[in-house]
Amino acid sequence: MTYSTLETTLSQGVAVIWLNRPEIRNAMSVALISELTDAVSSAADDPDVRAIVLAGRGSAFCAGADLNWMKAASTYGPAENQADALKLAELLRTIAEAPKPTVARVHGPAYAGGMGLMTACDIAVASFEARFCLTEVRIGLLPAMISPYVIRAMGERAASRYFLTAEVFDAAEAYRLGMVQELVPPDELDAAVNALLGKLLMAGPRAMAETKRLIRDVTGRPIDAAQRLDTSQRIADARASDEGREGIASFLEKRPAGWIKQH
Repeated sequence: MTYSTLETTLSQGVAVIWLNRPEIRNAMSVALISELTDAVSSAADDPDVRAIVLAGRGSAFCAGADLNWMKAASTYGPAENQADALKLAELLRTIAEAPKPTVARVHGPAYAGGMGLMTACDIAVASFEARFCLTEVRIGLLPAMISPYVIRAMGERAASRYFLTAEVFDAAEAYRLGMVQELVPPDELDAAVNALLGKLLMAGPRAMAETKRLIRDVTGRPIDAAQRLDTSQRIADARASDEGREGIASFLEKRPAGWIKQH
């Protein structure tokens, strides 16, 4: 599919989705949200895709909301506003629950909704010059739809500060908080993302999808008899699956697993 706000590529099992509105620092609009939801869904459903990367063209990853979108939203009634907001919530869910691993390649500003995109991904790699800000309270709004993902990434205590002060913080602080798992010089950003992708492509596709679901299902839940039964059933299913049998066989036979492409 051809998009007006995105550029997409697929190579060696990796779908890269570029936000492609560099003239306005990849600000989010109704069209971008709709197209990005479609692009992520399509990549998630494509059997040739093993991993998904979100990136931004130009000087920014994503600088938040498009001013024209904000202006239009200010004229909506309550029902129309909620319907509009639900589209962003659905995009973030689509990214977070994609069965493929998702990686955010972050440079320049990642503000407001841009932080939502980044934290909805499984992994974030950022350059030293990346900057972050939750700007919403400065204009009388709140970081509502992105809050579950940002709080999960930075923790409740840090969110209390950065949600309320709307101050800009740097990549070192994002790394310290755990929002970003890897921090590199700008000219090493692509190499760092590619090295990470190389590791992801070694893993079984089904195992990664089920592991993502496992993380969602066990986080914050009591370690009780029900959870022990559930997790033991999951590993039993994995061992009995075709992928699990192939993975164990390849390990014992000291050969690459069948899902690893040989070049």
